[in-house]
Amino acid sequence: MRRRTSPRRITKPHVMGPVQTYHVEGITHEAKGVARLDGKVTFIEGALPGESVTAQVIKAGRRFDEAVLHSIIEPSDYRVDPVCPHFSICGGCSFQHLTDERQLAAKTDWLQGQLRKVVTTQNFEPLSDVSTQYRRRARIAIDQKKGVVAMGFRGKSSSDIVSIDQCVVLTPPLQKTFQSLKNALLQNELAGLLGHIELLEDTKGISVLFRLNFDVTDVLKEAWESWAQKDQVTLYWQAPKASKAEVSLEKMRHYELGGLKLNYHPQDFIQVNAAMNQKMVTQAIDWLMLNNQDIVLDLFCGVGNFSLPLAQHAQKVIGVEVQASMVEAARQNAQRNGLDNVAFVAADLTQPVENGLINKQITKVLLDPPRAGAFEFLDSIIKIAPIQILYVSCNASTLARDAEYLVAKGYRVLRVSLMDMFPQTSHVETMMLLQKKK
Repeated sequence: MRRRTSPRRITKPHVMGPVQTYHVEGITHEAKGVARLDGKVTFIEGALPGESVTAQVIKAGRRFDEAVLHSIIEPSDYRVDPVCPHFSICGGCSFQHLTDERQLAAKTDWLQGQLRKVVTTQNFEPLSDVSTQYRRRARIAIDQKKGVVAMGFRGKSSSDIVSIDQCVVLTPPLQKTFQSLKNALLQNELAGLLGHIELLEDTKGISVLFRLNFDVTDVLKEAWESWAQKDQVTLYWQAPKASKAEVSLEKMRHYELGGLKLNYHPQDFIQVNAAMNQKMVTQAIDWLMLNNQDIVLDLFCGVGNFSLPLAQHAQKVIGVEVQASMVEAARQNAQRNGLDNVAFVAADLTQPVENGLINKQITKVLLDPPRAGAFEFLDSIIKIAPIQILYVSCNASTLARDAEYLVAKGYRVLRVSLMDMFPQTSHVETMMLLQKKK
């Protein structure tokens, strides 16, 4: 039997209302101005707090409307000209029209709202670096229609590809590679065979990965290998329907972190902001105040980004990761760096902890989960009963949920840091230190 749709959930999509005047009171973490008209909230793309603007409603709902900016009557003192010519249409960045300082303030206000149930008196400690030319990894969308190649990112609130000439948040070497690659693809048959392209810069240099939708001939591959050699780029090919590119040991990637060398597969997760990654790891070590009595459990450890630096300060570190290939890479990284006080385990972190971990006398836990958070594993952490928990999060809403649970189970929040890992965008990274109540 078909369910009846509740009338309360029905909205009128794409309603083009009249152009009206608004005074903008605030801003969301997605960089939409917040205004009220006749008591109803309206979110205005591109408007900033303190501005008087005209805007037109394009989507009306029961609780709020969404509008597009028509004109700025009185601009904000913090409005700046976007550094990217594609900013108005590209969906990659959302904050380029706002000064760096106000971007951080807007994100801080939003994060405080998200964590209001567990953070009351602590000051948020900002951690930031340069605001452009920081991104060492990017996935580039590509499409070819009627012989015209579009190469770039998805548009704002759209699935259409915005073809770009440059990206100001990419590192300069990646920007140069992007431009060379686009020129080479414009009149090349490979463009119609690709799903997407992955650009990467690390200590080893620049790499380009082609995700194929269709098989390519050896002749075409050889031609592109010649292009890669000329541009001093390492080329990887992911076959159609393959989950990952096949990569030999000698072609594995690596990056340096505080004197350590970490090897990884070019499609393994690494932080895209190298400078901020170093600052984040340094801050984690500082906050945990490790000594030779500490046994640390590093959950969602990847290839050892936190585990190996922590092992330089603790008695022992145990890293846990679900992907067996990354666990093996982490083990090899520990061996290459001469660290014999760190062990790695492959385990599903949505399942209860094994008794072996509970008996390890773990004193501190670091976890850096994906966007879904770590709620399924929190009971296991409670059983382990560490003195401190350092939670690194890329999703404030799941961090708030998990932190609320940990506070209810006897922990208190000591410190919170907003880490501006992705300047010019709406993304927020957070570090939270919790301590067990006596």
